[in-house]
Amino acid sequence: MSLLIKGGRVITGADDYVADIHVADTTVTTIGASLNVTADKVVDATGCYVLPGGVDPHTHLAFDMAGTRTADDYESGTIAAAFGGTTTVVNFAQQRPGEHLRTAVERGVASAQGKAVIDYGQHIILTQLEDSTLHQLDELVGEGVTSIKMFLAYPGELMVDDATLFQVMERAGELGALCCVHAENGPVIDVLVRRALAAGRTNPSWHGRTRPELAEAEATHRAIAVAEMANAPVYFVHLSCAEALAEVTAARDRGRPVFAETCPHYLFLDSSVYDDESFDTAKYVLTPPLRDVRHQDALWRGLRANGLQVVSTDHCPFCLNGQKDLGAGDFSKIPNGGPGIEHRLQLLYAGVVAGRLPLQRMVEVFATTPARLFGLYPRKGTVAVGSDADLVVFDPSATTTINAATQHMAVDYSMYEGWRLAGAVRTVICGGAPVVENGVFVGTPGRGRFLRREAGSRP
Repeated sequence: MSLLIKGGRVITGADDYVADIHVADTTVTTIGASLNVTADKVVDATGCYVLPGGVDPHTHLAFDMAGTRTADDYESGTIAAAFGGTTTVVNFAQQRPGEHLRTAVERGVASAQGKAVIDYGQHIILTQLEDSTLHQLDELVGEGVTSIKMFLAYPGELMVDDATLFQVMERAGELGALCCVHAENGPVIDVLVRRALAAGRTNPSWHGRTRPELAEAEATHRAIAVAEMANAPVYFVHLSCAEALAEVTAARDRGRPVFAETCPHYLFLDSSVYDDESFDTAKYVLTPPLRDVRHQDALWRGLRANGLQVVSTDHCPFCLNGQKDLGAGDFSKIPNGGPGIEHRLQLLYAGVVAGRLPLQRMVEVFATTPARLFGLYPRKGTVAVGSDADLVVFDPSATTTINAATQHMAVDYSMYEGWRLAGAVRTVICGGAPVVENGVFVGTPGRGRFLRREAGSRP
């Protein structure tokens, strides 16, 4: 199949120009002014931006937690992603006790087969280090799984100790893989949680009140020090506060390969939601929690100045009714996470309209830099001859209204209910095939491809 996208304003991390784009099969073949070529399908992009398809490197589709599974599987989750202009996700596969790392990845890939409508990769969540684990990392990296996540929170469940962190970082650095770290001081947080529950403070608002900023900043500082001792790069997931950002910025100023993402909910929402003592606050039980509004300016500055390199979603959706309410009477039992995979681009564009982020920088944090960091560039993350034909036609003159009733995520609420945002996704193409056309889903479940990612390339 061939496509011709005509008259759009092409925006990449490096360029801004008006051109036509010709696509043959899965690849961009020609870019030029007023192309005189034939195509099976023509898309009129006049007055619209043509962006590289988004790369979301932090999603939890078909993910088990707290005795339940995320509301979105690979089908509903990738459909929602496509409606938000995302054409690639990197999802998390979690190692179970005693499990070979490859088994966890194979389980994740099996969950996607026949369902994913866009392309996907896999991270591995490492929860324990056995004698053979480091050798298993060698195998996975050779098979295209080039990122490893470790938690410094959730003792007894997910948390690794510093010795494990160091050994895995050291080996990952030698292999050219990237370690992703959830940075919170889990043991201190557990003490605060137990104290709150013992005092009868059981409602969801106490989730936010028992996870202080300093717990994130301390763990960030410690992981940076361990990464430096291991001579390895490190990537911090869902950074939420100015104190943790200061640790990352200081390390980058010393020339260390330290990277970090934040998420839209930290840029737009704040801890005032926890003033509500009702169970409705369970919508905002996610980790790290929402922070005081003062942190938002610091995060936006970090995005502009490259202290933060990526905006991901940490999409980990659980319905308020039937899932989040497993923690009614004990906030520590609420499945932890929130929905967001569908609206990342629209929210980032709101930052552009507000003057918080340049348009090309938006493309960098939405698509280009995550593709670079996670071994997908230049196949993904840009508009260029030879790159995958993953393209988004985005109409800046239109508007998007967010409603739980009309969203495509399989969850019964939105954290942005009723928000009316500038801009709308019109058409989304993944691997040369339309997935969304004029706001209507036209994709095919199962067409999304598993991506083997490269090791060793860092921006």
